[in-house]
Amino acid sequence: MIAPEHGGPSTATADVPRRNWAGNVRYAARAFHRPTTTDELRRLVAGSSRIRAVGTGHSFNRFGDTAGDLVTLAGLPPAIDVDAERARVTVTGALRYGDVARQLHAQGYALANLASLPHISVAGAVATASHGSGQTHGNLATSVAALELVTADGDLLHVDRDTDGDTFAGMVVGLGALGLVTRVTLDVVPTFELRQYVRLDLPREALDAALGSAYSVSVFTDWRAPRLREVWRKQRADQPPPPADWLGTTAADEPRHPVLGMPAENCTEQLGVPGPWHERLPHFKLGFTPSSGDELQSEYHLPRAAAAEALAALDDVAHLIAPVLQVCELRTVAADELWLSPNHHRDSLAVHFTWIGDPVAVAPVLAVVEERLTPFAPRSHWGKVFTTDPAALAASYPRYADFIALLGRLDPTGKFRTDELNTHFPR
Repeated sequence: MIAPEHGGPSTATADVPRRNWAGNVRYAARAFHRPTTTDELRRLVAGSSRIRAVGTGHSFNRFGDTAGDLVTLAGLPPAIDVDAERARVTVTGALRYGDVARQLHAQGYALANLASLPHISVAGAVATASHGSGQTHGNLATSVAALELVTADGDLLHVDRDTDGDTFAGMVVGLGALGLVTRVTLDVVPTFELRQYVRLDLPREALDAALGSAYSVSVFTDWRAPRLREVWRKQRADQPPPPADWLGTTAADEPRHPVLGMPAENCTEQLGVPGPWHERLPHFKLGFTPSSGDELQSEYHLPRAAAAEALAALDDVAHLIAPVLQVCELRTVAADELWLSPNHHRDSLAVHFTWIGDPVAVAPVLAVVEERLTPFAPRSHWGKVFTTDPAALAASYPRYADFIALLGRLDPTGKFRTDELNTHFPR
C-alpha cells in the first residue's frame, strides 16, 4: 500500500468536468482532481474515503457520481505500446478510442470493433460494456486481455485474462467500482479497410437478414413508418457492393446523418468509398460533435432470437415513442463470458434510443418501453438512462451475486461505491 502524503502537493484542480457530456448530470463531488503520475493517483486514492474516476462523460446516469473526490486520469502520461508477438496493445485507460485507433493503424494494426463514436475513453467504455456491432463481434470489453488498476488501499493491481481466468471475467466490466483503471491491454488484428453503404426503407421482415449481412450493421428507425428508415452497412472493402435491389431497399444517393436535420459532414465517409477501419466503423468523425449533443440515451439488450417479437411489442406504443425520440438504432452483439456484460451468454439485439434532451418528457415513455420489453429479459446498458428494478436486474445476470462478493473483497469499505451503485448492488 502507498501511504497518503498529508501536506504534500495537491491534485485538486478546476480542470475536471463538472457535468456529463449531455448535461443531465451535474457531479456532486466535494473536490476534483487531475493527477499527473500514477504515484500521485495512488496517494490520492489511499487518502480518500470516497472516490471515482470520470472519463469523457458519455454516461447518462449517476453510476459514476460521488459526493467524495472525482478524478480524471487524462493527466497521466499517454502510452500506446504494441506487443506484436502477442498481438496486443497496452494503452493508458483515459485515452480516447479514436486517438488509439489512429496510432494503431499507422503501425499496421486494428481493433476488431469500435463504438459508433470514437470520442469515448477506453477505460470508461470497457467498464460499462459499451457497444460495437456485428453478429460475430462482442462488445468492446471482450477485446480486453489485461487491466492495471489502483485499488482501494492505493495498491497497483494487474489482472490478466490468461492467468486470472474467471475473476478476470468479473473485473473487466467493473462499473468503476473495483478500482481506478490506469492501463488497458487490448487484442489487435492486422489493419483492414471497409466500405460504408447506406440503404433506405428496409422492410421489417428483412431485418434479421440485414443485421447479418456485413462486418458491422446498424439499422435506424424513428417509429413513424412501417419500414425501417436506414441501414448502415460497413463491409470489408474487398467484398462486392450490395445489388441495386438489396432486400427491397434503395441506395442513398448522398451522405446521411442518423438524426434527421443534423449535418452529414459530422459522419464517417459513406457511398462505398473505401477507407481504414477506424474511419468507417464509427458513425461519427472524431473531430465533430457525435450524435446531436442535446439528448438522452437508453439502450436495451435482448435475446437475438426474440428480436421480431420484441419490436412488435414496441410497435404498440410507437405513438408514445416517436414524439420524444430523435432516432432508434438496432444492432447485434455476440455473446461473451463477462459477468456484467449485457451480452453475457447470449447473442443480442441492442435497441438504442436517442431521446430528446427533456428528462420530464422522456421518463414516462421510458417506463412504458421497459414494461413492454420486460417479457424478453432486457439488460440495460450500464451507462445509459434506465429504471430497471434492482431485483429484476439481479435476476437477469447469473453472476450478479458473484460480482457483489468481488466488490466486497476488493473494496471492503465502499470507497468506490456511489448511491446509484448501492441501489443496484446492495451490500
